[in-house]
Amino acid sequence: MPPYVGRFAPSPTGPLHAGSLVAALASWLDARAHGGRWLVRIEDVDVPRCVEGADGTILQQLADCGLTPDEAPIYQSRRSALYQRALDMLVEYRQAYGCACSRKDIEAELQRLGRDKPRHGELVYPGTCRPERGGLHGKPARAWRLQVVPGTLLWNDRRLGPQAQDVEAEVGDFVLRRADGWFAYQLAVVVDDGVQGVTDVVRGEDLADNTARQILLQAALGLPRPRYLHTPLVLGPNGEKLSKQNGAQALDTANPLAALRAAAAVLGLQVQGETVGDWLAAATQQWAGRWGPGP
Repeated sequence: MPPYVGRFAPSPTGPLHAGSLVAALASWLDARAHGGRWLVRIEDVDVPRCVEGADGTILQQLADCGLTPDEAPIYQSRRSALYQRALDMLVEYRQAYGCACSRKDIEAELQRLGRDKPRHGELVYPGTCRPERGGLHGKPARAWRLQVVPGTLLWNDRRLGPQAQDVEAEVGDFVLRRADGWFAYQLAVVVDDGVQGVTDVVRGEDLADNTARQILLQAALGLPRPRYLHTPLVLGPNGEKLSKQNGAQALDTANPLAALRAAAAVLGLQVQGETVGDWLAAATQQWAGRWGPGP
């Protein structure tokens, strides 16, 4: 096995909240428990949604909690050339294609096919612009999509156990570069994990549904598959995942030990320690006993 490399990859759409710290702490503990490196990547590829100065706030919140990366953070907004090279390669090898469909076009086609029920708010792309179906039909490409291979993809999550998804049936050919010109999250995260040598992805359970798509893209790009561990979510008053969209408050790091203890409780850890350093050392030992490397 290559040396362990983990990462925490927040989007700078605002400061960290309590749910964000759970994922950050879990990824940091997993890296330390495995004697590995821990990286921070600012996922600002979706530039229109980013908030000016949020990256600095996030890095300071992490530092207040003793979660300091082993290298300087990287920013996705500065890595477009890497993503374009990956897309060009996929197009060259006929694993990706241009798509002329608008959302209305997709809705109309799904309605015609009797498959117009959204999945998690997303439309399952019916393959209208696939090359074998006539391609763009003389229209300009709006977006670029990965041509998904049929069949059920199996993978294992270290916490959730065996997982399965038929990406073609449940998602369809997914977007790699959007109609507005920005690169899609799926492409950026897979390229960056590959370039940074990430061996282990530890993140919130809400992102587990992305994993099958990312595994397909890793295979298409000839990149290794990381191991995955998806952590429990912090829920808001409405029972949905705590997020900026449903009013999550910015993480208060004036008392970092209190913030860390609350995050640890979500992860099923009960840790003692009077300083941040002592607490993190004890938490790492406890995490290693549950999720660390075997004998």
